[in-house]
Amino acid sequence: MTPRIAVLGCGYWGSNHIRTLKGLGALAAVSDVHLERAEAKAAEHGCLALTPDALIASPDIDAIVLALPAQFHADYAERAVKAGKDVLVEKPIALTVADAERAVQAARDAGRVFMVGHILRFHPAFEGLKALADSGELGKVGYIHSHRLGLGKFHTENDALWDLAPHDLSMILAITTTEPVTVSGEGAALVDHLSDFAHVHMTFPDGVRGHVFASRLNAYRERRIAVVGDKAMAVFDDIEPWERKLAIYRHKVWREDNGHAFTWADPEYLPVEPAMSLTRELEHFIHCIQTREEPRTGGQEAIAVLRILTQGSVTHG
Repeated sequence: MTPRIAVLGCGYWGSNHIRTLKGLGALAAVSDVHLERAEAKAAEHGCLALTPDALIASPDIDAIVLALPAQFHADYAERAVKAGKDVLVEKPIALTVADAERAVQAARDAGRVFMVGHILRFHPAFEGLKALADSGELGKVGYIHSHRLGLGKFHTENDALWDLAPHDLSMILAITTTEPVTVSGEGAALVDHLSDFAHVHMTFPDGVRGHVFASRLNAYRERRIAVVGDKAMAVFDDIEPWERKLAIYRHKVWREDNGHAFTWADPEYLPVEPAMSLTRELEHFIHCIQTREEPRTGGQEAIAVLRILTQGSVTHG
């Protein structure tokens, strides 16, 4: 049976979850600390409107999507799993590693599904990128770098690193399948006291290097992750149209007596089937609820992302 799922948080991203779950036939209720906001969404989508306390206590709700300001995620997630609900928590799942560990452990103790909203893990082009790396077609991977740049949004709680980088860190962790052994970060606050751009540098146990550049104060948009191997390089560029989102570059570099030589190769664009990442993410959540499988983006990955964010953060006075 299709699980009865509610969305707690009727803001911008919560509204996307509401609309998508409605389309999947799984939306049972909506909730918000501002009940009038929930009632408006409920009237629009033909479902119940509940207060957060009533939602968590309801025996008619199987699972909850939490789309709240990050500082509230861990407490509500812990309450929900203890009440027997499976949860999908939007990123970041907490502001401290300790809070995240507490929520994830509570879900484990209660035997509940705990999933985190790292949506780009469900993007067809990223799945193609990961498949290239996993298959060995790129050779030995040595470097992964991502750029997530644009203008805004300027949040009062989260800086550019915490707002933008979780997606890219999740993708990098999926490719490396391990956590970094060293993390360093740098950034700057130009608008107010929160960093508007950030660089994070990582070294992984097998020597792979990772780099993330996130900025909300940039003149142009960029949404790109590249994986560099010793046989080829591959790029997922989300700004490009579907037929150009995933490219492989079969450049060659070799050693000669007097140094190194290389040949340049034009990009080969690989077919990607267009699909909405949020729909695929929520379909996966429903599948995990039904089968009790561990989600692709589970609690341990969320904790690993938080560790990197914490180590890569730069504090400004």
